[in-house]
Amino acid sequence: MDFKSEKPIYRQIVDYVCDRIASGRWPEQERVPSVRDMAAQLQVNPNTAMRAYERLQMAGIITNSRGIGYFVSRGAKERVIDLKRSEFFETTLPEVFAAMDTLGITWEEVTAEYGKR
Repeated sequence: MDFKSEKPIYRQIVDYVCDRIASGRWPEQERVPSVRDMAAQLQVNPNTAMRAYERLQMAGIITNSRGIGYFVSRGAKERVIDLKRSEFFETTLPEVFAAMDTLGITWEEVTAEYGKR
């Protein structure tokens, strides 16, 4: 976790879990670390990890089976990708456009750089 970031730690945990789901490292219906294990692994307060898990559960990304633990929900990967795409178009892309305008970067330059990858 980047404790110096302006983004709240619980939100960073949400992103961490979502990244693992979107990349396929945590497949659907696979058990995810317990709140305590996640807190210990990321060296954060268990209450912070619990807050992140609550947000993930409200978004339908993970589910809780009482007495067993948390699991990746069915369809979670698609939900995560949809959320990340929306965030990209609503937040990231406007920042990129603003930077391009400020720096005088053209679409041709962006396309040329993208083509190098």
